[in-house]
Amino acid sequence: MSARILVAEDDAKQSRLIRIYLEREGHAVQVVADGRAALERARSAGPDLIVLDVMLPLVDGLDVCRILRTESDVPILLLTARVTEEDMLLGLDLGADDYLTKPYSPRELTARVRALLRRSGRSGGDGPAVLRVGAVELDTARFEVRVAGRPVELTAKEFAILETLAREPGRVFTRAQIIERVFGFDRNVLERTVDAHVMNLRRKLGTGPDGPRHVETVYGRGYRLADDPVSAPS
Repeated sequence: MSARILVAEDDAKQSRLIRIYLEREGHAVQVVADGRAALERARSAGPDLIVLDVMLPLVDGLDVCRILRTESDVPILLLTARVTEEDMLLGLDLGADDYLTKPYSPRELTARVRALLRRSGRSGGDGPAVLRVGAVELDTARFEVRVAGRPVELTAKEFAILETLAREPGRVFTRAQIIERVFGFDRNVLERTVDAHVMNLRRKLGTGPDGPRHVETVYGRGYRLADDPVSAPS
């Protein structure tokens, strides 16, 4: 899943780190260091997504967000050291699609970018991004899932959870991490909601007493997608 991404960040060290991680994901990245340049580049280059620091010189990030939202529906990920609920809501009210507070993990940033591109349908590339883990196959462009060749119908949230797990098979994701990546700003989502989605996901993938367990529970930690699913104990 490749895209054209504009990064507006005046901290050279931060912008370099963001560029490295996004380019590793296959994206084409442009970097600017002030709000005025961000507006000019967004208008001239037409990026698929903008990573926008709030504290920018010349024109601050919130004003950039407000102006761009009147001109375009380009997905905007805000970066900020401000952590109050009021700041977060202000960013959302101005049209931001997601919000990441500093300090942040570069891996979390790239995951947020993937989610925004997927939801907006703006990801580029020569063809669909297909993830294969064991017998499970996800076509993220067509929103299709197959297990051993059998098509499986999933809801949007079930698909998003499965994609989160499939992008890093074997890694354990806590319920809180799944909520953060799948549900975004909806802080009212409960951990038992994740459990309910996972239970439905397992049922649809074909788990059972005699079948493979694709999504595994790691007790006290969370969930992971097995590289080599094993039979569930009877």
